[in-house]
Amino acid sequence: MPVVNYEQYLNMMKAAYDNHYAYPAVNVSSMETANAVLKGLADAKSDGIVQVSVGGAEFASGLNVKDKVLGAISLADHVRLMAEKYNVYVALHTDHCTKGKLESFMLPLIAETERRRAEGRPNLFNSHMFDGSDITLDENIAVAKELFARCAANDIVLEVETGVVGGEEDGQNNEGVSNDKLYTTPEDMLKVYDALKDIKGTYTVAATFGNVHGVYKPGNVKLNPSILKNGQDALKAKYGNDKGFFLVFHGGSGSSKEEIKETLGYGVIKMNIDTDTQYAFSKPVVDHMFKNYDGMLKIEGEVGNKKMYDPRSYLKKGEEGMASRVVEACNDLESAGKTIFG
Repeated sequence: MPVVNYEQYLNMMKAAYDNHYAYPAVNVSSMETANAVLKGLADAKSDGIVQVSVGGAEFASGLNVKDKVLGAISLADHVRLMAEKYNVYVALHTDHCTKGKLESFMLPLIAETERRRAEGRPNLFNSHMFDGSDITLDENIAVAKELFARCAANDIVLEVETGVVGGEEDGQNNEGVSNDKLYTTPEDMLKVYDALKDIKGTYTVAATFGNVHGVYKPGNVKLNPSILKNGQDALKAKYGNDKGFFLVFHGGSGSSKEEIKETLGYGVIKMNIDTDTQYAFSKPVVDHMFKNYDGMLKIEGEVGNKKMYDPRSYLKKGEEGMASRVVEACNDLESAGKTIFG
């Protein structure tokens, strides 16, 4: 199974929207974590999205190179090769790129897609996210409009964000942002639609409804999913009942099943998961270290146990743990067993 093309990606999104389920979009930063997502999706018989952040891409390029564009290309090419062995659809996406990082991250990746298309090859990524949360909404929309035109010309889906996702992720800290910015208004969503409606292409909207990156104790995060319904209702009231946003749920780690379920009814077709899958990968690795401490280290004149300190011994456990968490996400998002592949 190849990574989806543009038409297949649209079919994925439409199927999710029409049938009220969503795809897990899981951040990866290595071959091991990418393999874990592919395994989890296949085990759940769910289509899904593998996504790469700016920091994750830089990490993937290695400590000496630290090239986020090269790292993103490497991860995308790895997923594309491995995805051929799976019977589910997989899309490739880049996460949270602010205006200040467009020139050093997203735009070079779009240019790489343009180069590949000129050679008759598939797109590098299926979609990119522009995060304009650190600039005014008007500037955010103006930049998004320019990006969307270029993306649409190359069969790339653009994800735009209205409002601010709280918390901290990938070096971007929004922990001190005022509460009002955590909640998108219907007017904000309509501004996005009005600006982009004349461009022939597909975009998704990450409308914020109290979302926070990371995981917090119950009660610390106040989600208000009805914001999504209000935005959809406003769009339908102005432009007709056949209109609707493809919505994205950021900060999905730690959300309750009830909250997730409610958003599915309002048009969420993609939920980002990073923190939970990071923990799911690390937990079995830590367990291996604690249980095999003496074998992991050459201490007190001993030689250790190669079977224990071989990185493959614990990275396989990390892959399994993360894959299991992806299956759980597919079940929560009700995409399990619903692949449209084949």
